[in-house]
Amino acid sequence: MAYAHEGPVRAAAGPSAAAGVLRTWCLAAAGAAAGAVTAPAACVLLAALPLLAPPAALAAAWPPARRLPARVLGALVRPAVAVERRRLAALFGIETAGDPGTARCLLYLALRAPVGLFGGLVLAVFPMGAYTVLSPLGVLDGNTPAVIPLGLALMYVSMQGTVGLVGTERWLARWLLGPTRQDLLEQRVGELAESRARILAAVDEERRRIERDLHDGVQQRLVVLGMALGRALRDPGSEKGRELLLQAHEESRRALTDLREVAWRVYPTALSESGLHAALSGLAARCALPVDLDYRLDRAPEPSTATAAYFIVAEAVTNAVKHSAADRVSVLVGEAGPGPGGGRPALLVRISDDGAGGADPAGGGLAGLADRAAAVDGRLTVHSPVGGPTVVLAELPCG
Repeated sequence: MAYAHEGPVRAAAGPSAAAGVLRTWCLAAAGAAAGAVTAPAACVLLAALPLLAPPAALAAAWPPARRLPARVLGALVRPAVAVERRRLAALFGIETAGDPGTARCLLYLALRAPVGLFGGLVLAVFPMGAYTVLSPLGVLDGNTPAVIPLGLALMYVSMQGTVGLVGTERWLARWLLGPTRQDLLEQRVGELAESRARILAAVDEERRRIERDLHDGVQQRLVVLGMALGRALRDPGSEKGRELLLQAHEESRRALTDLREVAWRVYPTALSESGLHAALSGLAARCALPVDLDYRLDRAPEPSTATAAYFIVAEAVTNAVKHSAADRVSVLVGEAGPGPGGGRPALLVRISDDGAGGADPAGGGLAGLADRAAAVDGRLTVHSPVGGPTVVLAELPCG
């Protein structure tokens, strides 16, 4: 899994780049050739469909058999589309999921057949151009050097046509074989319902944790403080009374420290008053491990994004302290081009540690981080191989 988000990746120049371009074109040509082979089969299937019309009309008159034509049509169409999906995935890297339905499969085959036949014609132009170019060089006979430009032009047109075919293939696959608007909407609603349930559970767990912190920490210190003051009041002028007053003063200081810690975990004041940088600096200063903070933002993000970024960092650092056996934690906050889901810039938050790794992205803590990112339409990924390092990467829209 790659995490190079700090800057754009530029293609290397030279022979390696040329080899990459050639390999890409060869894959595209292979995909177009395979499509040209499957196109006649699609044409035969489409031509045979009118033969189903009379049986379908008869079946429509008999209620128990009304669904039979649709099932037969689906049995004919879906295997062909399954072959197309495997071809698209293997040669073009186009992944489609879900059930588009028989009607959309049939429309895809109807549009795909002429595209495949045209692809075969485009590919046939390339060897014609190569023959024309090689003939004047003495490898083949029958032409003059004057036709070399024509041969090069034919090869160029074939290569550009192949690229165009790949674009058409992608468009058809995403339009007809990919999820519909309704599918995407239902998927989004399902994801929001699941994340809401997890967030509510996390909020309840956080409330219970705060109650335990107040009961076991602050409340106990206040009880000791009250007892010390009560004993000191019974003998205010004695040496023992002065010792009890000193103890009460120390307990009040510790209770105030505990209250500050609880308040920081609920919502740090510095985040709303001084901004994300100050809040993260305070978090780094209070952490039990050394934290290297690299803050590269030139402007303050939106409050909701800043809040999500802060708590993602806070919870990831807490997980590193508790579970990773790390010696050091690094936190990077910067901007990284277009954000997830649109053209807005993305706030990049990267937390890494030098611990043992092996963290489960589906675990409760890391799943909670993903929900925090999703709540602001961001995304979060975790890379934690056994032996480390663990890298938590969040991209949050900050436009």
